[in-house]
Amino acid sequence: MSDPDRLNGGASPGTGDMLQLLLDGQARTKADLAHLTGLARSTVSARVDALLASGLVVPAGEGLSTGGRPPSRVAFNPRVGLVLAADLGASHATVAVSDLGGRILDSTTRPLRIADGPAAVLDGVLTDGRALLESESLRGIPLVGIGIGVPGPVEHSTGRPYNPPIMPGWDRFDVPGYVQRTFDVPVLVDNDVNVLALGEQATSFPDVEDLVFVKVATGIGAGIIAGGRLQRGAQGSAGDMGHVKVPYSPESSHAPGEDRDLEELASGTAIATALRAQGLDAVTSSDVVELVRNGNPAAIEATRQAGRDVGEVLAMFVNLLNPSVIVLGGSIARAGEHLLAGVREVVYRRSIPLATQHLAIVQTHTGEKAAVLGAAIMVARHILSSANVDAYVSHATPRTEIPA
Repeated sequence: MSDPDRLNGGASPGTGDMLQLLLDGQARTKADLAHLTGLARSTVSARVDALLASGLVVPAGEGLSTGGRPPSRVAFNPRVGLVLAADLGASHATVAVSDLGGRILDSTTRPLRIADGPAAVLDGVLTDGRALLESESLRGIPLVGIGIGVPGPVEHSTGRPYNPPIMPGWDRFDVPGYVQRTFDVPVLVDNDVNVLALGEQATSFPDVEDLVFVKVATGIGAGIIAGGRLQRGAQGSAGDMGHVKVPYSPESSHAPGEDRDLEELASGTAIATALRAQGLDAVTSSDVVELVRNGNPAAIEATRQAGRDVGEVLAMFVNLLNPSVIVLGGSIARAGEHLLAGVREVVYRRSIPLATQHLAIVQTHTGEKAAVLGAAIMVARHILSSANVDAYVSHATPRTEIPA
């Protein structure tokens, strides 16, 4: 299939489609773009000039001359707008500002209780966001969108949390509507593990199109990227692996015939409960992590068994989805290699050989900023979609033109 066909399903590429060719950050001449799209030079010139007028692209020096005046190049301008991103956890909120290229420009983290309810939590997020946006270096750059990751199921089309177990008062709350009282821009809300998957892919595996990010903490969930796209499912509940029943095996931590969800066996809360039954002082995921890091044998074995239980469910993911990479994150994954070892032990044994031939199972590389980065990327992709760019360009104020 030709480049124009790949760009727009066989239709002639529009202005928004033209921008997609520049989102990789590489500067190109109008001749380069004409070659990539198969469009006439005059058509390319008109669309590039429209992108220049909107500020979405900027002049980027001169290309190599083949005789005569060197051609001018253009490049995507990520600072044409700002994105506000928030990662809400059970006990913290990280708020960041990024450009449209997904680069975090500033951030802040504060303790909170998600159980305090949406108004109290979101008011804190908006206060922190406003303070970041008012910094001297960002003044004059418009806010174009807001992305929020929350620790519970979300109906992505509406941005409303749906029966989230650790978020009392949030069920079906209109998060976008509440936030838009303060900032009149698009507001996208998603489950935290979905935005973690986006952040991990962008930072550590930009060339991987099939990736599963698994968060093991107070709850267990998966963000699924297949064919380069985040898979949310029909209502946004894809990846809720914590409620998958764990099949029994001789190594299982539950009795034969006992029907147990993965979260009941392998979450941080479940591990702490099992350790308390052995007389250890463990209540939270943090307690489990501390015990493992201090070398407690019971905690190490319980964490490795949790990895085996997670592996039982992930083996089904591997056989069904055939990902290239599985990434383990969340508080329990930060306890060391024990969870990872348990997952690998089961997945490589129970999955079909073809699916595991080149499968990598690794710990997260992105650290504490992964979720806000993913939330920012989610919004940037929405804002920079071909249809939205076409609409934006049609209302932009002319700025400049460059010669072909």
